[in-house]
Amino acid sequence: MAGRISDEDIALVRERSPIADIVGEHIQLRNAGGGNLKGLCPFHDEKSPSFNVTPARGYWYCFGCGEGGDVITFVRRLEHLSFGEAVERLAGRAGIHLRYEQGGYVPGREQGERSRLIEAHRAAAEFYAAKLSDPEAAPGRRFLSERGFERVDAERFGVGYAPAEWEALSRHLMAKGFTAAELIKGGLAKEGRRGPIDRFRGRLVWPIRDITGDVIGFGARKLNDAEDGPKYLNTPESPLYKKSEVLYGVDLAKREISKRSQAVIVEGYTDVMACHLAGVPTAVATCGTAFGAEHIKVLRRLLLDQSGSQGEVVFTFDGDAAGQKAALRAFADEQKFVTQTYVAVQPSGLDPCDLRVRHGDAAVRDLVASKEPLFAFAIRSVISRYDVSTNEGRLSALDAAAPIVAGIKDRALRQLYAVDLDRWLGFNNERFVMERIAEISTAAQPRQDRPAPRRVADLTDPGVRTEAEVLKLAVQRPALLGGRFDAIGPEAFTLPEHVALYTLIAQAGGVAAAGEGGGAWVDRLLADAEEGLRGMVTRLAVEELRADLAGEERYAAAMLAALELISLSRTIEQLKSRLERTNPTDSQEEYNRLFAELFDLERQRRMLKERAAGS
Repeated sequence: MAGRISDEDIALVRERSPIADIVGEHIQLRNAGGGNLKGLCPFHDEKSPSFNVTPARGYWYCFGCGEGGDVITFVRRLEHLSFGEAVERLAGRAGIHLRYEQGGYVPGREQGERSRLIEAHRAAAEFYAAKLSDPEAAPGRRFLSERGFERVDAERFGVGYAPAEWEALSRHLMAKGFTAAELIKGGLAKEGRRGPIDRFRGRLVWPIRDITGDVIGFGARKLNDAEDGPKYLNTPESPLYKKSEVLYGVDLAKREISKRSQAVIVEGYTDVMACHLAGVPTAVATCGTAFGAEHIKVLRRLLLDQSGSQGEVVFTFDGDAAGQKAALRAFADEQKFVTQTYVAVQPSGLDPCDLRVRHGDAAVRDLVASKEPLFAFAIRSVISRYDVSTNEGRLSALDAAAPIVAGIKDRALRQLYAVDLDRWLGFNNERFVMERIAEISTAAQPRQDRPAPRRVADLTDPGVRTEAEVLKLAVQRPALLGGRFDAIGPEAFTLPEHVALYTLIAQAGGVAAAGEGGGAWVDRLLADAEEGLRGMVTRLAVEELRADLAGEERYAAAMLAALELISLSRTIEQLKSRLERTNPTDSQEEYNRLFAELFDLERQRRMLKERAAGS
């Protein structure tokens, strides 16, 4: 057994895995000031970005869900990996050969399950791509040629050919050291009577990659329609491949999606290829399943989909009844986007691939440019089912379309579409139409309950906010606080978690032992922190200071004075209460002592107020 990865190699992996680069492969990050970056959290749904990354310290934290950590934690959380698997994944990306204690490093052995399956899929993709040149793959090459794709296009998208044999791929991969169990678990093979047999045979094959570019599955089309089996066959659910989360082409489209704030949803592999080659590099497709909530999460992160954004999602569907039905299915999820959502339908029923073959690249670009708002398309599609030349038909169409309009969450937009609906149906009575829609809206109540997101500590109280700022300085800029912080004591803090963090810092030697701070200091605190406190340490390490770099020293002094002032004020109030309960005649000595103490504390408070005024 290889044992644990050496601490030196783990540190090297962190060093050579810039957190902004790793996170930026999955979500769009924008400058948030103070050296921080911000984006939409990949771990919970949100409309405004609360996911923060601090490259200088190598940490991330989400102020919406409370998750946080370093680059290894991010990969673990995102990919559902063990610690060792996440380190191995990052090491492979950075070209680092890991050493294992208790036996040393042996290339190719004792890797995590995911790493082994990724490597098997990479080898399978290379095998299929090479086989596309074989004589028996002629039908596959002809299929591509008839759809306007050249050899260089197949190479760009990694298209390959699965030989019409029972064990061609399985023999090839097992000769490379992969086990039958690994091939079956990854969906590359099935269990046969005498061992594994290939899942894909005699088919054209497209590698399906995740957002980072790793092959996690395949989509395959049969080339002889007379043969048994479905026209398209995909990898089954596996530790790598979750069809509800996968978008074909997202690895190629992610940068253009972020750059252009546009995502185009098409229906097949060849449609994605056609769009990219025609100048629509934002196209992606689902893999053997309908477009759903998990796909939306992926796109929202790439689009940085939030209030005020100018992004757009364009669905392309065939112009036939099936295409309209697919568009209406998409309508059900439309309002999970904040960006504008559109439908682009080719009236003659051509998909982007066929459209490119018949009318050229410009026709594909024109199709996307002819997009229509999804709400309008959904309403018009319903209206088209009725004979609106009669009163009965118009009323039936109104009742059928009213739930769509009533379901629009934006009140102003709902009213505008109500006006459009009146115009499209020819009632010329907006009040009547709006009342009908209102009836439908009322009937739809109550709305489904939604789980509330986790909340972070409430920092609206000035005293609690001051506590948090001082602790943030102790985590990020400990040298600015000096011995005054270490001497203040845990009683200066009111929230239990603040007391716990101050105690943790004190046990680590206080800020006097932190030097200039930085990543090593944060790592030390995280290593000593209990599970429930680590999130807070990470949050404070990432959260932006409310002072510019030039004024940090003055700000730190002012905030520490403010905390001392708050603590002192509590002591003064307690002393006043004791003084009021003390009889100056019966307990003259005690009364005079308390009064003198109060006078001295009030003098200290005036001095602290002057210091705190520097904030």
